[in-house]
Order: sequence, then structure tokens, then C-alpha cells
Amino acid sequence: MRIGELAHRAGVSTRALRYYEEQGLLASERTLSGQRIYAEAAVERVRLIQQLFTAGLPSRTIVQLMPCIETGHASHEAFELMAAERNRITAAMRDLAAARDALDRMIDIANHPTPEHCPALREPAWSPYHAADSTTPIPEQAAAI
Repeated sequence: MRIGELAHRAGVSTRALRYYEEQGLLASERTLSGQRIYAEAAVERVRLIQQLFTAGLPSRTIVQLMPCIETGHASHEAFELMAAERNRITAAMRDLAAARDALDRMIDIANHPTPEHCPALREPAWSPYHAADSTTPIPEQAAAI
């Protein structure tokens, strides 16, 4: 089947299929005119690739897992690889939860400002400038020096 038909049947874009080929996840034959031709089994393979992407696996990891998937025998290394990816996702979720919590605090401060968090609410909000208190020359003094 041609790339358009595979894309339609597998529910992905033709661009995704080209990407899968570039990453070594999918193979095609070429016609004399250079058009891609895929085997019937490519539909199921593309759906599986989509499931692995949905599970959060990057293409480089999927490439490493494909030999196990193709043979139906998972190696110890494949399980370690999937566990490492799960740990990576879990850490990213923790980081996102911490960012969300920090944003929630900022939203609460914005909704309920206090002098501690908002300089405009402090008494006085700013201090007047006193030339006698300053050791830094003001522009007129600097020009005269």
C-alpha cells in the first residue's frame, strides 16, 4: 500500500510515517518512481509505535525495544530500559507538580496581596530621594566634577 493509505488506515499523518522511517522504526520499499510501498503488516506496526509514543517513550527507546517486540521475547535489558523511562516520566511529573504548586502560590498571592509580597502595599511604598544622604553624585554634580 502507498503512504497515504497507510496513514489513513493507521490514523497518522504521512509526515509521521516519514519520521518513523527516518528513525528506523518503519521500513518501506520504493517503486521505480520513488514512491513508498508498505506491507500490510505496517498498519499494525504503526499502531504499536503510536501506543509506545503515547506511553511516553522517545523514538530512540522504541528503536531499542523493537527487536524484542518483533521476536516476542523481552530481554532483561528491555525491562531495565522501560523501568528507566518510567522513572524519567515519574521525575518529570514531580517537577511539573512542583511547578504547578508554585504557580498556585503565585495565583493566591495575586488574588490576596499582602505587604510582604507586594511592595506597593508597604508604608511608604517608596522612599523619597535625599541628595544629602547620597554618596553617589547626581548627574549635575557629575558633570561639574
